Amino acid sequence: MTTYVVTIPGTLLAERTEATTETLERALRPADPRGTRAGQAEHLEMLTFYSGSSAFSIRLEVEADDTGAAEREARRTVTAALRTAGYAQDEAPLGDAVITGITTE
Repeated sequence: MTTYVVTIPGTLLAERTEATTETLERALRPADPRGTRAGQAEHLEMLTFYSGSSAFSIRLEVEADDTGAAEREARRTVTAALRTAGYAQDEAPLGDAVITGITTE
């Protein structure tokens, strides 16, 4: 099994509050990439909102057999976290998942 750090960009089309941001971070916490060697070395932030914009990126750690499975698992995790934070699918469209780190044990 390989550990991947996957980055998924997106845009919030609904209001972002401190409460929804905290809920989103809690929902993503189990997949925080700072627990990986790559995440520790590069000081990766799990959730980044871009100043003056509703755009964001989420970096998370997933274990998978290949890059395709890693991207699918990351997208499932991000989608579930956004729903937990109260965002409907059309309120938080996601871009393409990108593998930004690979660690084999």
